[in-house]
Amino acid sequence: MSRRLIFILIAFSVAIPLVIKIGLPNEVTKEVRQVYQEIDQLDSGSVVLISFDHEASSLPEVKPMAVAILRHCFSKDLRVIGLALLAEGTVIGDGILREVAKEYDKKYGIDYLFLGFRPQSQAAILGMGEDIKRVFPQDYKNISLDQIPMMKDIKNYQDIPLIISVADGDMPNYWVDYAVSRYHKKVATAVTAVMATSFYPFLASGQIVGLVGGLKGAAEYEILIAKPGMGQKGMDAQSISHLVIILLVILGNMTYFLSRFPSPFGGEGRVRGN
Repeated sequence: MSRRLIFILIAFSVAIPLVIKIGLPNEVTKEVRQVYQEIDQLDSGSVVLISFDHEASSLPEVKPMAVAILRHCFSKDLRVIGLALLAEGTVIGDGILREVAKEYDKKYGIDYLFLGFRPQSQAAILGMGEDIKRVFPQDYKNISLDQIPMMKDIKNYQDIPLIISVADGDMPNYWVDYAVSRYHKKVATAVTAVMATSFYPFLASGQIVGLVGGLKGAAEYEILIAKPGMGQKGMDAQSISHLVIILLVILGNMTYFLSRFPSPFGGEGRVRGN
């Protein structure tokens, strides 16, 4: 089989599931369900703080998780405060928040708010535990928080029942160290697949209340909210492309071994090598 044909097969195995809904089975894990339950039990009007602690390179994994979580929040009529503790997550977080808010006809400053970026993440997390307005006097649009209706009844973590860190690195560690350990807040994480294993000990110890891990976690969350998105499509594409690769490996090995035996039609099989 030519190399070009292999590339074409892989390309189609990835592209087709992204265009056509396939819906391969996907079991919802306990840690993803825990995040869903923490959000689902909140009363209408409650506040969820979502921190976009990631860079642009992880967007294909991060965005499906963030979108699924935001859809759940807005469908429950929860208010969302967004911010970023990594500079690259600022524009991305603001864009994702606005995109999903528009889908649910939510109003800026009333139903959701984006604070923007602050360096020195440890100091920012600690400072918000005392007074959010001291850390973020203005929002991302340079509007004073005193002028934003949503912030009239929100001062610090006491007014925020749940914090979610959407991350591609170790930033959730700081939320655990300061928001959980010092202020005893509930923190959940949505992290890339490669980072997920680093946070299972926090989950087992009860330091975080739930974990959404990578594209698979996003697909599971989409199942829970009954809103298919790029998580499920991405997992279908991955699964089918992996299946195609396995079949190609099996086919290649069968062809090799058959070539070592005499042909039933006469002649001998070809054996390459020494």
